Amino acid sequence: MTFKHICFYFFILLVGAGAGCKEERNDSSPTPTDAPANAATPAYSDVSIATDKAAYRPGDNVTFTIDFAKLPAEAKVRYKHLNEVVGEEAVTAANWTWKAPATDFRGYSVEVFSTSGNTETIHATTAVDVSSEWKKFPRYGFLSKFPQMSDEQVREVMANLNEHHINGIQFYDWHHKHHLPLPVTNGTPASSWKDIINRDIYFNTVQQYIQEAHEHNIKAMQYNLVFGAWDNAEADGVNREWFVFKDNTRTNRDFHPLPTPPFLSNIYLVDPSNTAWQQYLINENSKVYQQLDFDGFHMDQLGDRGTTFKYDGTNLNLAQTYKPFINAVKSATPAKYAVMNAVNQYGQQGIAESASDFLYSEVWGPFDTYNDLANVIKQNNALSNNTKNTVLAAYMNYDLSNNTGFFNTPAVLMTNAVIFAHGGAHLELGEHMLSKEYFPHNNLQMKQDLKTAMQEYYDFLVAYENLLRDGGTFNNIALTSIDKKLKPANWPAATGSVATLGKTIGNSQVIHLINFNNAKTQNWRDNSGIQAAPLQVKDAKLAFTANGTVKKVWTATPDIIGGASRALNFTQHGNQVSFTLPELNYWSMVVVEY
Repeated sequence: MTFKHICFYFFILLVGAGAGCKEERNDSSPTPTDAPANAATPAYSDVSIATDKAAYRPGDNVTFTIDFAKLPAEAKVRYKHLNEVVGEEAVTAANWTWKAPATDFRGYSVEVFSTSGNTETIHATTAVDVSSEWKKFPRYGFLSKFPQMSDEQVREVMANLNEHHINGIQFYDWHHKHHLPLPVTNGTPASSWKDIINRDIYFNTVQQYIQEAHEHNIKAMQYNLVFGAWDNAEADGVNREWFVFKDNTRTNRDFHPLPTPPFLSNIYLVDPSNTAWQQYLINENSKVYQQLDFDGFHMDQLGDRGTTFKYDGTNLNLAQTYKPFINAVKSATPAKYAVMNAVNQYGQQGIAESASDFLYSEVWGPFDTYNDLANVIKQNNALSNNTKNTVLAAYMNYDLSNNTGFFNTPAVLMTNAVIFAHGGAHLELGEHMLSKEYFPHNNLQMKQDLKTAMQEYYDFLVAYENLLRDGGTFNNIALTSIDKKLKPANWPAATGSVATLGKTIGNSQVIHLINFNNAKTQNWRDNSGIQAAPLQVKDAKLAFTANGTVKKVWTATPDIIGGASRALNFTQHGNQVSFTLPELNYWSMVVVEY
């Protein structure tokens, strides 16, 4: 027995935790038939903890608030970048501050813990995004109702979004007419106005929401169509020559029909590439920005409209109009952000090539499977040369939401696992969770288990953003189940298996395991709410082929102990590495550091 053999076995027998020494053999050695056990999973008490902002600039003070009465006297907090501890201190009060590190665009996990003998308990976890620009790692939420509200009501909505680290908010249907978003008379904005479905919108509520968002370092984006005009828009200065037509004789304007009542108008389409229209809406947006401190323009469209024409009778390819529109708006207001909805990827190529700050896709059929979600994100990566991250507007339990009830928790978590593991974010959180494209629709509620899980998933998205959303190359990993406790299969997902997705980033190999062993459908939307929770797998012995000498193996999952990372014992026989995965519920991430 060599010295390295002795070191390994001595470490495992006496300590039973940590990576240990690696057993090295030549490549002709047999595949390992066992995997070393890990230290016991820490207990988790899930004490409430929050940060004061959704994101921070390098060097900012981060203020934490915790339910201090529920902590033991010896509680400490450690700050980790990925699995590396970068700081630790005692927790002596309900509020404390930590100076954000100087490196920009990094995510950190925060673990409040205590030890008793050899036993550790994790009491609370959260995450911190240190990013000077939100567009690097966009986590998008929404607001959809602007009635008269108290300051406390506004603060409550925004505090919930902040707890999920939402760093940008789409103000959906905040405006009056699409072609006249804010009524202004002699330089004074109206105190209230009607939106298109005849709801009362209050200026003070919109203003309060923007101010409260900025208190949490959350960006506020004003929503509007890029080509919307109401009935009689010509009386407001919209030229008939700007409209989109369904024939080459300019007889029939293209429009989106809406029933009246309750709607106040149909929506008529205007050519986004028409420079006069661009300037018209830029001028209207300027009036908005003079009165309301919005940070940018969330642009919407209506998808593929079929064959359309300009006023002069020539064909109009709407997909090709979005790039010049975005660029014109960005050029006129360079300090404001711009993002545009690619409805089912319509026009996404031009949007990706434009000055848009990140990519946003509203997903409809035929993009119905988990694999389709993954492909949309990968397509966006390719179209932007991996320079712009993606947010998906993907509405859950769509048909179930025709009646009042509850979201299917397994459906939401499975969809988020797929989106997050592939580097995307999910537009879903606002005053409520989204289930329809009309954002005020609110028939489905979140059960407590979903509310709890959502905070853990968003903590996870932030804490590990540098592995999830900061570049890298997807690859396949041949993962073998030594004890047959699970059935790994390379992505795409398949019912009855555990989908494995690899990504190389720097000197690390990331392995995502998404558990479809009990799935009832591969339709991510789960229209009727039939998706089932996966069957938990514990202490699964796994092996894979390494491409070098492994330094460390660690794991994290949003489903266990608040996403806290844990080092795993492993053995390496030549290029074969074996380890034990402590548990797999919906989604676990394993990181191999070379």
